[in-house]
Amino acid sequence: MYSGSVIPLPISHRGLHTDFPENSIPAFLAAIEAGATGIELDVHASADDVLFVHHDGGLSINGEVIPFASLDSADLVRLRLPGDIAIPTLDDTLVAIGKAADVFIEIKATGVENSVARCLRRHLDNSGRYAVHAFDHRVVKRMLELLPSVRTGILQVSYLLDTRSVMRSSGASDLWQHADFIDASLVTDVHAAGGRVIAWTPNTEKQWEHLMALGVDGICTDRVDSYVGWTESPR
Repeated sequence: MYSGSVIPLPISHRGLHTDFPENSIPAFLAAIEAGATGIELDVHASADDVLFVHHDGGLSINGEVIPFASLDSADLVRLRLPGDIAIPTLDDTLVAIGKAADVFIEIKATGVENSVARCLRRHLDNSGRYAVHAFDHRVVKRMLELLPSVRTGILQVSYLLDTRSVMRSSGASDLWQHADFIDASLVTDVHAAGGRVIAWTPNTEKQWEHLMALGVDGICTDRVDSYVGWTESPR
């Protein structure tokens, strides 16, 4: 087993999608079965304001890419991912995961903060297990205005001169930092402010070893089954 004092949280990036489509309920459940304690997923809203779990802002239908926001929920529930698997709503996903894992929700669409807040209020029994993050830091700030109890995070794929000030201004307590832009100074700085560093998306043992040594709090990976097995293996 890893000999460090703390093993970073095993967070599954869009579910375990080796056997199932990413961002699908079977992929999320497979990740939990493999040992993930966190699930990271993406959300978009339909034209009638129903939240669906999907990465891209458009769907390829009959060779044409149709924006998610132009499709009604009735149209979306009829569509199928490979393997005849439904595109899940966020409500259905939260029910399926239940208390089995933390859920980290990346808001991809613009102007859906109210919809996300309403959805999370419908699942108050597990509210302590939900967090929201986004590249658009204004979204993070808005979510805290709507739902002050929710944990929030900012996404970055660069190394800022003053990350702590950005976290303070947005109200974020988690820093989702691209694995290539994490060093010991950054981790120390965020921890000193009471925050967490979650690395995305390291998929190799060499990266995991390095990030563990730096003291990151979570590893969001496409290979959560391998990561969990790696942390449990003797070295």
